[in-house]
Amino acid sequence: MLEGPGVTIEEASSGPEVLRIVREGGIDLVVADLQIGAMGGMAICMELRHDESYLPGDPTSVLMLLDRRADVFLARRAGADGFLVKPLDPLRVRVAVRTLLSGEEYDDEFLRPATVRAGATE
Repeated sequence: MLEGPGVTIEEASSGPEVLRIVREGGIDLVVADLQIGAMGGMAICMELRHDESYLPGDPTSVLMLLDRRADVFLARRAGADGFLVKPLDPLRVRVAVRTLLSGEEYDDEFLRPATVRAGATE
């Protein structure tokens, strides 16, 4: 979904591996699933935010991939810069990544519950 000119993707299969790669430097964005083995996206994000509180350097943006809308609370609590609720589609992933790489936060509007106002007629 994200490969293309000017994009280098590093893959990691565990939370500790993600942290090692980010700590080596040169990573602009981490895309992490909420559930990755023993150290999921929430723990990865919290550990990165902890590192940033005392280590020099720019913060690394984190895009968290969530299983359900209720997990948004966890993503925000962990300090994620953006989140996507599954199922994923390439367009939403690319929009989220571009938004985060431009320095903005990204809140997924997919599956947002509709609001109804009493007395409204349409």
